[in-house]
Amino acid sequence: MSVGFVPLFLVSLILLGVLSNNNTITLPAAILLLMHQTALSKYIPLAEKYGLTIGIIFLTIGVLSPVVSGKVQVPGWSEFVNVKMLSAVAVGIFVAWVAGRGVPLMSNQPILVTGLLIGTIIGVAFVGGIPVGPLIAAGLLSFIAGKV
Repeated sequence: MSVGFVPLFLVSLILLGVLSNNNTITLPAAILLLMHQTALSKYIPLAEKYGLTIGIIFLTIGVLSPVVSGKVQVPGWSEFVNVKMLSAVAVGIFVAWVAGRGVPLMSNQPILVTGLLIGTIIGVAFVGGIPVGPLIAAGLLSFIAGKV
């Protein structure tokens, strides 16, 4: 993506986020546009390097917070031994494994990241998705595109 196209791309994402009433698109695009257009641009490589890890940390905090606050009870042993709970554990393991396959694909074939991001943005803006899709999408793509 050429440097001159980046602001237009980010403004398009901001508009898409506003039109779809989705702050998970609007805020990151606005922050990156602000960074790109100011002296904060020197920190973009840090965001690139650590952003995914920091995002996963915050996502995990958000998921664990109801347990810590007491709104969700930690299940006892008897609740773990049922079909739904064991299925939830199995699906969790599978999705984590699939997402793990996505990281090397995104690193080794960065051109595919653009397509994954566009698909994720469309999914967030128009079908009510949330933007955790790129890693899982990359993992699923790794099955289609071949092992990286």
